[in-house]
Amino acid sequence: MKNFKYVGMIFLFLLTLVTVQPALADKSAVTITAPEAVAKGTEVTVKLSVTHSGNNRFHYTNWVTLKANDKEVTRWEFTGSKRPEAEVFTREFKIMVNEPLELTAEANCNMHGSKGPAKWKISIK
Repeated sequence: MKNFKYVGMIFLFLLTLVTVQPALADKSAVTITAPEAVAKGTEVTVKLSVTHSGNNRFHYTNWVTLKANDKEVTRWEFTGSKRPEAEVFTREFKIMVNEPLELTAEANCNMHGSKGPAKWKISIK
């Protein structure tokens, strides 16, 4: 009977862990940092800052993508065993600006989805 009590307590503890995790977790979000205007032919560094609370083996940001004028220019993929290094992380990408660009970045949580795309415009001086 005593063993049953301990098994029940362990079960309740595990159930609490499973149900509390989603309350602390959220959707993945991204922000873009880049120049607003550059000379034609300039290579610029685009910095993506990604946030996602609750990264663990089962719940994590599973991809981040960057598009320029609606064409995907780079994508980072993650798995449960190869997760992002932290709840807040950055990725950088260099791109040549030969025309005005509209950048669109998005990050996705494997369980909760995305907070939506971030947009940034780079014009030609």
